[in-house]
Amino acid sequence: MRLISLTPRPAIRSVASPVCRIDHRIERLFVNVTVEILAPCKKLMRVEVEPAKIEETFEEITRDFQRQARFPGFRPGKAPKEMVFKRFETEIQDKVKSKVITDSYRAAVAEQKITPVLAPDIEEVQFTRGQPLHFVATMETAPEFALPEYKGLRAQREIGGAAPADIERALHLFRERQKTFLTVDRAARKGDAVVVNYSGTCEGKPITETASTAKGLTANKAFWIETEKDSFLPGFSGQLLGAKAGEKRTVSIDFAADFMLPALAGKKGVYEVEVVEVKEKLLPELNQKFAESWGAKSLEALREGVRADLQNEWNQTQNRKIRQQVTQALLQSVQCDLPEGVVTAETRNLVYSIVNENQQRGVPKEALDAEKDNIYATANNMARDRIKAMFVFQKIAEKEGIRVEQTDILARLQTLAVEHKMPVEKLYQELEKNRRVEEVIHRPILHDKVINLLVQYARIEDVSAAAQNDIITVP
Repeated sequence: MRLISLTPRPAIRSVASPVCRIDHRIERLFVNVTVEILAPCKKLMRVEVEPAKIEETFEEITRDFQRQARFPGFRPGKAPKEMVFKRFETEIQDKVKSKVITDSYRAAVAEQKITPVLAPDIEEVQFTRGQPLHFVATMETAPEFALPEYKGLRAQREIGGAAPADIERALHLFRERQKTFLTVDRAARKGDAVVVNYSGTCEGKPITETASTAKGLTANKAFWIETEKDSFLPGFSGQLLGAKAGEKRTVSIDFAADFMLPALAGKKGVYEVEVVEVKEKLLPELNQKFAESWGAKSLEALREGVRADLQNEWNQTQNRKIRQQVTQALLQSVQCDLPEGVVTAETRNLVYSIVNENQQRGVPKEALDAEKDNIYATANNMARDRIKAMFVFQKIAEKEGIRVEQTDILARLQTLAVEHKMPVEKLYQELEKNRRVEEVIHRPILHDKVINLLVQYARIEDVSAAAQNDIITVP
């Protein structure tokens, strides 16, 4: 029968988590232990504990109860041991059994040099006072693999930077942010905004009868559509070009096969549209006043600032690509099995994150339900990459003596606290409560330090954009 898990089973633990740090100084508490390999990363351990250790633990636990027990006619802690044991026999037996199994499990794991990555499942075979205790522990373990040569990994860096055309595009975006609109008495042109009232149908019925959550797609009044951006539905604004205020038009739409609302995917929509106003877009001139509005002393200073920002962004992008390349090269050179329980837990976490992120973006539940198989497959692949990286990076960190220091932890907590708009103390309490300190704090810091080492020793080749190899991102 299932008896006990030594600690609550976490979502995921790294190989450096407390459940895996076994004290090798623990005395040998058992008379026999055997290990059976169930799978590449799963072991079954049978342990037999000697009666003397069980009896010693009974004495220890009983004394603890004796010190705390209160009986009429006896001073605190002075009640006879036999009386205490009789009163609390069931509680004492449960504590003895739990302590003996926990202590002997840790000792056996240490002796067998096993590295568990999740809390074990413990099954009791026999527990009778005066006889050996037998139990079986089933555990998932870290994969065994040899580290490849990780110094001197190859990577490519694209030659280039901020080109004049890039600077002009950035300045145009700055102008777009300060755009204004002027109502005009003429037909709509490309680049204008058109203010409309509309109502839509699908297969002759209001769109909400086909997709109940699509209220915004069914009808609206005084709705702005920028024709240059095709800002509503693909193909919608193009059918309004040439229309004037007061004019009515019928707009036909083909919903794409991968439309965000599955109920409308591949179907046709028909909209009755009334043009209320036509508005011409006005952009500010590139002059001294415009430069000063962005905090620059002159237009030339603004251009130089934009160039510096674009160059910095370029450099960051190249550095990110180099980190991705060396990480990919390292992981591709390691072939190992993974503990499926850890992969399953990480997959579950990623599915939750993907769904939550899409819900915040406004993707409806039915659309997510329709994609649940794809979401799971994506999450599972990402989980395997992450878990593999976790074990490989951990092994490199141990070999190189890379550690997570308190200053690293504080710096990351402060960064996360700013991002989440929370006090540092409250953020840490939340992470501890959800047992995510390892996942959110320690693991990213350690991985970042290992990747920094890989980049430090990498052989980086400067190439043109056309020659650079495709890069696959590894989470």
